[in-house]
Amino acid sequence: MRIAAAQARPVWLDPAATTTKVVNWLGDAAAQQVDMVVFPEAFLSGYPFWLELTNGASFDDPRQKEAYAAYLDAAVALDGPELARVADAARELGIFVYLGITERGGGPASGTVFCTLVAIDPTDGVVSAHRKLMPTYEERLVWGIGDGQGLRTHHVAGTRVGGLNCWENWMPQARHAMYAEGEDLHVSVWPGNPRNTADITRFIALEGRVWSLAACGLLSLRDVPRDFPFREDLEGIGVEHYCRGGSAIAAPNGRWLVEPVSDEERLVVADIDLGEVRAERQNFDPTGHYSRPDVFDVTVDRRRRAASRVID
Repeated sequence: MRIAAAQARPVWLDPAATTTKVVNWLGDAAAQQVDMVVFPEAFLSGYPFWLELTNGASFDDPRQKEAYAAYLDAAVALDGPELARVADAARELGIFVYLGITERGGGPASGTVFCTLVAIDPTDGVVSAHRKLMPTYEERLVWGIGDGQGLRTHHVAGTRVGGLNCWENWMPQARHAMYAEGEDLHVSVWPGNPRNTADITRFIALEGRVWSLAACGLLSLRDVPRDFPFREDLEGIGVEHYCRGGSAIAAPNGRWLVEPVSDEERLVVADIDLGEVRAERQNFDPTGHYSRPDVFDVTVDRRRRAASRVID
């Protein structure tokens, strides 16, 4: 199986232009005979990096409200034209896609943005949408708290693949849920920081005895639109590079297949062998012969949460 991390720079807060970029990168991946491509966290339509630099927790700040409104407007719907276009490209090219999006909730949650990892099958379209279980620190100022509905794996080229968003990968229960779903390849998506991916990518490979792929993005001041409320503030702070990549691939024995790649926009491509997963599980299988279900009882609730439940 040939896999790839798309270490790319989004067209920040421009969903249409970023969708075009995703489609173009899928074409490049197809030319390299890639079976699965993974895009970074919140790639469509962008990571909310202004928060930690501009006192994002300031209550009732008019500019923070204006910034949030712009961020909400740029978020995409699961049944919207952006994902439909990506699904069409995946089907035409025969590529499975993991894509980090900023999802605009529907119905009563239409004013909320979720950090969502979408899995797109070339035959079946969108097969799961995993909303980040717990946004990290300042992310909670703009992202809603997710649920377990998307904690599931998928068959890709004979391999069972699952994925988590950013610091969810540090959550033992979330990792366990994915291992218990039979993962052979674990996908982690990040906004982009080599320091964040170096340890956890190899740790997941060793703990799960799985192939471990980290997909990271790039983002700098030049990507911020001129009319964004905090553009001048960010210029004054001097933030040139905020997200600097870190995409990497580790083998089931913990060795690097591709060490973290920094400051470079490119497809990080590698061929993986499912046989290495089987070999490493000879002495450790975390949810198989090395598990103790008689001692530990793990329940995963995959119901989609809503603000109300109506019974007629």
